[in-house]
Amino acid sequence: VQLQASGGGLVQAGGSLRLSCAASGYGSSSASKAWYRQAPGKQRELVASITIGGYTRYADSVKGRFTISRDNSKNTVYLQMNSLKPEDTAVYYCNTNIGRDYWGQGTLVTVSS
Repeated sequence: VQLQASGGGLVQAGGSLRLSCAASGYGSSSASKAWYRQAPGKQRELVASITIGGYTRYADSVKGRFTISRDNSKNTVYLQMNSLKPEDTAVYYCNTNIGRDYWGQGTLVTVSS
């Protein structure tokens, strides 16, 4: 299973970014997917997750600002991030679990104040 993340970058506070994660490999199309992030000096934390049926969960810190979605035909998961804050600055990782955790390579999001 491989996960290829893209879409990070530098944005001003209040701006928006959309992250994408394309998955490939056996079983990946029917697995739940998630986005995690890790800020400097902090532990990796769950940002949002989505099941194959579209059930979503969010960290309290991003509720109302971030939206996770998936296109099953493309085996791709997205994270739309609006009203970004400097504290959202982190490396964002996509994740899926098929017997074990698989991780994308990470994409850096930097939000300037």
